[in-house]
Amino acid sequence: MKLTKLAVALSVTLAASSAALAEITIGVSLSATGPAAMLGIPEKNAFTLMPAEIGGEKVRLIVLDDATDPTLGTKNARRFVSEDKVDVLIGSSGTPATAAIAEVAHESRTPLVTMSPVALPADRNEWVFRAPQQNGVMAGALIDHMKARGVKTLGFIGFSDAYGEDWLNAVTKQAGAAGIKLGPVERYNRTDTSVTGQVLKLTAAKPDAILVVGSGSPAALPQTALSERGYKGQIYQTHAVTGQAFLNVAGKAAEGTIIPVGPVVVVDQLPDSHPSKGAGQTFVKKYEAQFGAGSFSSFAGYAADAFRVIEAAVPAALAKARPGTPEFRAALRNAIESNKEVVGVHGVFNMTPADHFGLDARSRVLVRIENGAYKLVAK
Repeated sequence: MKLTKLAVALSVTLAASSAALAEITIGVSLSATGPAAMLGIPEKNAFTLMPAEIGGEKVRLIVLDDATDPTLGTKNARRFVSEDKVDVLIGSSGTPATAAIAEVAHESRTPLVTMSPVALPADRNEWVFRAPQQNGVMAGALIDHMKARGVKTLGFIGFSDAYGEDWLNAVTKQAGAAGIKLGPVERYNRTDTSVTGQVLKLTAAKPDAILVVGSGSPAALPQTALSERGYKGQIYQTHAVTGQAFLNVAGKAAEGTIIPVGPVVVVDQLPDSHPSKGAGQTFVKKYEAQFGAGSFSSFAGYAADAFRVIEAAVPAALAKARPGTPEFRAALRNAIESNKEVVGVHGVFNMTPADHFGLDARSRVLVRIENGAYKLVAK
């Protein structure tokens, strides 16, 4: 009888100890090198500032570089789910690598929060959520600006990949509805060193405005080429260029460019009523205290928001299961999908089964590049 009581007591003690030692393991694949390094480096920096605990549980954060390579992104993701037994994935910086990681998330039934606005078919979307704004939301801000200023014709030059394609689809639909004729449509690769042929076709057509769809410093290539050819119309870029690297490479050619960005990019210029102003100012201050004045990038904000989306969902998941189990991963997926009014630095998240972006018009503002800096455009 005494032995039985001792065995029961020992079993309870070990179970309690095991529960206390449970960790929430997060696997992060980002592009610290390669063409998307301008995005990945500030994201990597941001993860050093994340909390060490969520919901009273310790967090084990494993960060790997995928070098902007979808194949390496897949390798990282497979390691995370098979060897590290992660509870949730974050990544990647660019859309192609993100799409590759999303496939692993789907296969392994592991929730993924991306730092890229990847578009996926419905049957591959169940386990994937996004921290960045949907491209259609950002495109809407640009089309509204064009329509208000009488733009009738719009040229397009964008990446020949999933990011460029998703933007083209969004712009085609919204421009048509606004009475704006789209064309010519030109493409280029992230690693190209010249876009002379594409720019000659665009300038010969003389559109009222041109939209460049790229990310990081590679987006400066069409910008500078258009300037060199003397194009005088309005140039628009996307939120994927927001950072000092683009400004440095594009230089004076970027002056006057209009960009839709997350509110954190110009957080000190926001009205006090904006829901993300407080969170944004706090995070920017923390980031620049660690990495230097003026070092903050909107991409660091996407890393912070990816973590925040997970953080907000963890308590509900912990009420259902313990970390390190398939049940916890499923509970965490369901909790993320149920997130409501989660305030991030780029906006307020309200996820639903039909919307795994969860951001609305509060997640975007328009800026103009003036004197090498971003200035909020008045409504």
